[in-house]
Amino acid sequence: MIDFEKFSKYSKAGPRYTSYPTAVEFHEKFTETDFIKKLDESNSSKKSISLYFHLPFCRSACYFCGCNVLYTSKDDKKDKYIDYLEKELEILSKYLDMKREIAQLHFGGGTPTFFDAIQLQRVIKLIHSRFPNFSATAEISCEIDPRFFNEDQMKVMRDGGFNRISFGVQDFDEKVQSAVHRLQSFDETKAAVELARKYGVNSINIDLIYGLPFQSLSTFKMTLEKTISLNPDRFAVFNYAHVPWMKKTMRKLDETTIPAPSEKLKIMKYTMDYMREQGYKSVGMDHFAKPTDELFKAIEKGELHRNFQGYTTKGGSDLIGVGVTSISELDGCYSQNFKDLESYEASIDAGHLPVHRGVELTGEDKLRKAVIMELMSNFSLDIPRIEKGFGISFAEHFVSSLKLLQEYVDAEVLNVSDTKIQANATGELLIRNIAMVFDDYFDHSSDNKNKFSKTI
Repeated sequence: MIDFEKFSKYSKAGPRYTSYPTAVEFHEKFTETDFIKKLDESNSSKKSISLYFHLPFCRSACYFCGCNVLYTSKDDKKDKYIDYLEKELEILSKYLDMKREIAQLHFGGGTPTFFDAIQLQRVIKLIHSRFPNFSATAEISCEIDPRFFNEDQMKVMRDGGFNRISFGVQDFDEKVQSAVHRLQSFDETKAAVELARKYGVNSINIDLIYGLPFQSLSTFKMTLEKTISLNPDRFAVFNYAHVPWMKKTMRKLDETTIPAPSEKLKIMKYTMDYMREQGYKSVGMDHFAKPTDELFKAIEKGELHRNFQGYTTKGGSDLIGVGVTSISELDGCYSQNFKDLESYEASIDAGHLPVHRGVELTGEDKLRKAVIMELMSNFSLDIPRIEKGFGISFAEHFVSSLKLLQEYVDAEVLNVSDTKIQANATGELLIRNIAMVFDDYFDHSSDNKNKFSKTI
């Protein structure tokens, strides 16, 4: 039996580790010139490419949302944005070998399907005209708000080869939906899922969030039962990241209605048990999938990776982000585009890639990134593999980290030997905390308030 009050003490501000170093370490000294150099090195590697296109527009704000979003109801604004995507790709083609194999394409937002069918078709045609070499097994996916999704859009995506769709649900309880300013009925969600199935989409994910206002274990049980009835192939069940100092819309939420860490732990533990009972398996920190899913083959081979889109089997690819605020991840660097539309457009109009900031990884960064990402993906670490890959003695190199790790060993949530670090079922709930001991930038003496969201 887990003592949830005991483990709620681990609720502290900490990174989600969609990258390492984390985005707070990105800086403006990393310039377009640095990114172009890395693109040249990337071309020499001949790695496959994973493409991310940020389609940032929404009609109105969902108060829980931490994404970089632009609010509009004007079609001409969206058409103009596509013009700039085309211009950005024209500039990018000077530095990136566009004939490299494309292993993955992902549309994120915002609400990608806030673009109508004609606009989506234009974006898809633009991508295929610039990147002619899509792998036969390419994963082509889109994030979709069921409230903005119709058959014409689905036909365009089918013709564009989309084979994965992720539907945003978050919660089906009406009181919770009202509090977060996102009213979305079960029936319209069900209709959206059925539409995707009708057009042959063979992998459907549903996103849920726990830790929202007015949620409790009992209300979330209802949401889980309704969601399971839709028979998705994968689930993402995220811990709500309350960062009102970064996102003004989050200030509209009444913080007194947000569940306590102990309640959130109960929700997550119940979710993990419930998913297993329903035939789903845990994938990393916050994802679940059917046992037949390719994610499990990747885990067995040690090839599961974590990036800004979650868990992926395409981690050996170089990630190229296109559009406002998009992030690219190459071997040895992260590069982020401007977050505001005005700066993004001005850079492109001047003939430059819209690089705003980034970071070049040191050898130590690469080592710690490998350790942290393996823990976040598999809840375990193969120590000999790290030692062989980086030519180190793990015990000697990470002596201070291992001292910090002892707290979790003493709490009986983690086993550490000479060859392996392994979290148990309770330790899985605390994997962000465990990974933090290997973060060279994290200040363990600070509360890190107004820097990261709470881990629980």
